[in-house]
Amino acid sequence: MASDVAIIGLGYVGLPLAEEASRVGLKVLGFDVSQRVVDGLNAGRSHVDDLSDGDIAEMTEAGFEATTDPSRLGEVSTIVICVPTPLSEDGGPDLGPVRAAVDTIAQHLRAGQTIILESTTYPGTTDEVVRPALEASGLVAGTDFHLAFSPERIDPGNQEFGAKNTPKVVGGHTPACGDAAAAFYGQFVDTVVRAKGTREAETAKLLENTYRHINIALVNEMARFCHDLGIDLWDVIAAAKTKPFGFQAFYPGPGVGGHCIPIDPNYLSYNVRAKLGYPFRFVELAQEINATMPAYVVHRAQDILNGDGKALNGSTVLLLGVTYKPDIADQRESPAVPLAQQLLAKGATVVFHDSRVEQWRALGDRARKVDDLDAAIADADLTILVQNHKSYDVDALAAASKRFFDTRGVADDGEKVERL
Repeated sequence: MASDVAIIGLGYVGLPLAEEASRVGLKVLGFDVSQRVVDGLNAGRSHVDDLSDGDIAEMTEAGFEATTDPSRLGEVSTIVICVPTPLSEDGGPDLGPVRAAVDTIAQHLRAGQTIILESTTYPGTTDEVVRPALEASGLVAGTDFHLAFSPERIDPGNQEFGAKNTPKVVGGHTPACGDAAAAFYGQFVDTVVRAKGTREAETAKLLENTYRHINIALVNEMARFCHDLGIDLWDVIAAAKTKPFGFQAFYPGPGVGGHCIPIDPNYLSYNVRAKLGYPFRFVELAQEINATMPAYVVHRAQDILNGDGKALNGSTVLLLGVTYKPDIADQRESPAVPLAQQLLAKGATVVFHDSRVEQWRALGDRARKVDDLDAAIADADLTILVQNHKSYDVDALAAASKRFFDTRGVADDGEKVERL
């Protein structure tokens, strides 16, 4: 039996999408280039935080299957591309995974299919990169097949909003293309929002994340001068957010992580520079501020240790939580990585604790994982709360530590505690 939809890229975006489509009775084919991922899913094992093995079992019962066989893409009516778009070495978007997916689709494209790109990218990608590659098949977008862009809005670990109840923005190459994509998502997403076209849909995603990027940079910069002025920024934010209009609370931290905030705004900045020849100054300034936060945390750590008559060189620093978000295992772009690297570069011995991380891939054996948290807290010269997992009793940990540096503003004030 042919499948209804093929989802290319079975990661934190593609798999939740596949789950919601399966729940309404669509037969979903999952395609991924990783044989390990495909074998794991077909064996009933989930590899993303938001889906359990039980969820995969329910999807399989509904007809879901995963494959690495590209020829099967020709059997479906809709294909959704959910592959990653990391930054390239020159700071622009790396479209390699998107190009590879589109070239694979083009080899099996047939008339009547709907192709939707969800991967975050710069404005114009759908029309300038995806469409020509697909039309190399001899079929024409808007005439022989439908083409659209619909930005992913998955927030890993979010218990309130998921693929079903987060409004889905859709922009078509033509109005009919938008109609086809909207009809597909409308089967399992509560609200579909129509954008004027693919460029508007692509830019909407970048605006969402640029807004967050800039506002996080604002409070990160305020954290520095508020500390120097003896002002408790966390108390300032708590007071400001009591205003019922005109203000949204953002919080400082040791840096920004994940795919969206540290990467997506750079797509827009890169595109503006490449096509228009001038900078997107807000984004570039925000990137500069946010990228220097790990170094600022190291500077503050040095000051804390100096206050105890200790040097950072030779001290043991315990990092609590090394994922990019609380209560998930995702390590992508975690600010804990540059933080640990800079501590190591200054001669500190770095150890870490994170119940969700078996192996800290970016650090290897340079940062030892500790399992006995109580013993590690007692032994460390300085403990830094990098990510506030719910499993941490922060106040108890702070009380048991020699010195506790809270970069998340959650610990009660005490003589051992210093907040960012």
